[in-house]
Amino acid sequence: MKNNYLTTAWLVLLLALLFGAGLAGVDTMLRKRIAANKLTETYKQIPALVPGGDTAGGIKEIGEFNVYSVLDADGEFVGWVVPTSGQGFADRIEILLGLNADATKITGIYVLDQKETPGLGNKIVEEKWRAQFAGKATERPLIVTKSPPQGEFEVQAVTGATISSDSVTETVNKTVEKFRKALKGEGK
Repeated sequence: MKNNYLTTAWLVLLLALLFGAGLAGVDTMLRKRIAANKLTETYKQIPALVPGGDTAGGIKEIGEFNVYSVLDADGEFVGWVVPTSGQGFADRIEILLGLNADATKITGIYVLDQKETPGLGNKIVEEKWRAQFAGKATERPLIVTKSPPQGEFEVQAVTGATISSDSVTETVNKTVEKFRKALKGEGK
């Protein structure tokens, strides 16, 4: 009987090692393709995240961020797209944050990657929920509420997914604060 348990334990360990190696191999093989797909999606979202934006003017390092400057059809600078991420309920949430030229208003957000609970937390990707952020001033942090927003700095949580809503809002708040400070430092 004891020998049977040892055989089973070794088999479980062997299978765990094989599956782990297989997953690591798949990750290694697809890592570049996943990064390329995210970059393509980022460039695709730029015009939607900054009103009047047409193309990315290039990547610029501002503080700890590698941001995309956004140009209109005439080549004039109109805003920023800041890639950022934060911890969600289940895993990291990757966000593209659109800001106007002087970073005083949020022009939009896009959830680039998330693994939140299907049917609940993953509703953070829906346009209806993300649209709440557009036009919000950046002078004060945003607050998540469970009821319809009453003030300019409030965002309504996704029903049943307050943690996911809080995570996105907290990530946006921290990114805005750090980016605005870094942008002021650039102007000096």
